[in-house]
Amino acid sequence: MSWECVIGLEAHVQLSTETKLFSRASTSFGQEPNTNVNLVDCGLPGVLPTVNKNAFYKAIRFGLAVDADINQTSLFDRKNYFYPDLPKGYQITQMELPIVSGGKVEIEIEGAKKIINLTRAHLEEDAGKSIHEGMAGTGVDLNRAGTPLLEIVSEPEISSAKEAVAYMKALHQIVTFLDVSDGNMSQGSLRCDANVSVRKKGDKKLGTRTEIKNINSFRFIEKAINYEIERQIDVIESGESVTQETRLYDSIKNETRPMRSKEFANDYRYFPDPDLLPVMISDEEIEEIKATFPEMPKDKFIRYQSEFKIPENDAQIISSSKNLATFFEECMENVKDAKLLSNIMIGDISSLLNKENIEIADSKLSTKNVSELVNLVTEGVISGKIAKTVLEETWNSGLSPIEIVESTGLKQIDDDDEIERIIDQIISEHPDQVTAYKGGKDKLFGFFVGQIMKATQGKANPASANKILKDKLDN
Repeated sequence: MSWECVIGLEAHVQLSTETKLFSRASTSFGQEPNTNVNLVDCGLPGVLPTVNKNAFYKAIRFGLAVDADINQTSLFDRKNYFYPDLPKGYQITQMELPIVSGGKVEIEIEGAKKIINLTRAHLEEDAGKSIHEGMAGTGVDLNRAGTPLLEIVSEPEISSAKEAVAYMKALHQIVTFLDVSDGNMSQGSLRCDANVSVRKKGDKKLGTRTEIKNINSFRFIEKAINYEIERQIDVIESGESVTQETRLYDSIKNETRPMRSKEFANDYRYFPDPDLLPVMISDEEIEEIKATFPEMPKDKFIRYQSEFKIPENDAQIISSSKNLATFFEECMENVKDAKLLSNIMIGDISSLLNKENIEIADSKLSTKNVSELVNLVTEGVISGKIAKTVLEETWNSGLSPIEIVESTGLKQIDDDDEIERIIDQIISEHPDQVTAYKGGKDKLFGFFVGQIMKATQGKANPASANKILKDKLDN
């Protein structure tokens, strides 16, 4: 029997504001428990929330970027439920009148493009965090309580785990380029709930869905959804029914497990928050926000090819990441060879970043050092091969490329007389290979180049070495 899945995602984006949605407490990450919290966050009697204007502006920026409708009058509601890490006993969110309605996000899978429509995007406050590890009972950290979130709800139009990942990556790109969020998934700045159901291929009626809560990496999104799809198919094919429930993904066991039965909207007893007035957004404010839009990835991609003449693939990779694009553009202020810079970034630097699973902004590399490295190659001070060695040392130590070259003697050999002397010695040591080359085995030229680089530890000027070697072998 053929099955198909239907997926809708609820992405939770932490807005990059300095203070919380309704209080002046800091949103900085990694502080000691319960140090970024004040009376408003604790929900103490007599305190009143005040709306963070910057959070609204960031939500509007996102809405405009995805061609959504901006509701110029929006309301806050109370969503009532009890958790230990929700001190007020309710969450302030937007139910009836969210700030953003509709919108669309374009994804690409194996060259094919697809539009995922959005239902809404609304502002809400985050809850705190329950702590169990190292505790005799359960501890509560309220540092995240009140942190501003933009919940982005997609229509159930995603058809595979791969599409879900592509959609989340597209959202990540949008919110980071717009400075709506830093998008740091390891810190909880971007996470999602996945609503998953399966049905017989061709059926119009949706199957019973389950919700997988708080998935915080692209890899886990794909693995969790794929597991849940297979689990639901197995349940149905065994003659049982899928239970509508909320589930958690266990990344260690690679499985989802039941958390609680799935709530409905009326379970939360939504009603307008009496402490918060409707928020009115003027036409002038929307126009001001539009005027601050940065250059987006598609525009950067086109510009990088036309202005810097770098390969299409390099332009695509660099322009797709805000961190890489910023790094590249800052380097280009001091670099003449854009193609060499892009090659180093896409090749050697990306390899180092992937190995440690970090962003370029979190490494020891600076734009000054990378620019210096590129210029050393361009000016013929070091070879491209040596550049890789220097880059790795800069990566590990943080020392500048010039310091490394001068202290280790890696400067390129440009003295033609010295290169010729080395080549003469290599030719004399390999008479059989010389004879074979002269007999028509042209590929042996690479053998001799390798011997030269070995003898000079990669420091011989490649252009000079190749020219002198060819003259010697052909005469």
